Amino acid sequence: MDLKSLIRDVPDFPKPGIVFKDITTLLNHAEGFRYCIDSMAEKVADLNVDYIVGMESRGFIFGTPLAYKMGVGFVPVRKPGKLPAHTHSIEYALEYGSDRLEIHQDAFHPGSRVLVIDDLIATGGTAAATAQLIEQTGSSLVGFGFIIELTFLEGRKNLPHVPIVSLLEY
Repeated sequence: MDLKSLIRDVPDFPKPGIVFKDITTLLNHAEGFRYCIDSMAEKVADLNVDYIVGMESRGFIFGTPLAYKMGVGFVPVRKPGKLPAHTHSIEYALEYGSDRLEIHQDAFHPGSRVLVIDDLIATGGTAAATAQLIEQTGSSLVGFGFIIELTFLEGRKNLPHVPIVSLLEY
């Protein structure tokens, strides 16, 4: 399946000079969306995952159906103040400023094997911060999965040395 044909380019969003990769056109294409989930499940099957983590909010879109398909639990990583129980928190740098992510302290059983899923990797900052949160829980990060990888931004260089799967590269 030609997934790239299902991704819409939106020039100058969110600011001039950026070409935004819009996944909404993929999500509303039932066969394309199913193909993404099935392909990712196949590519990460050997990682023996116990949980999938998705970052707010597009990581939820791909992470939950993947967790269902693989028969494992799903854990959200959210922005501050969105999770009701005790959390681990991490602040990380953005291109202009910083952001913060949180995960429940009891999200996993100790020693769990965790896969991080998101729609896109650019510079890798959000994924790297999520990896640090998983470490804080005492669990093991076993890999990353992304639907889209913007290779020219070299985000892989900022991630721990675990398997990284991307379905599309730009």
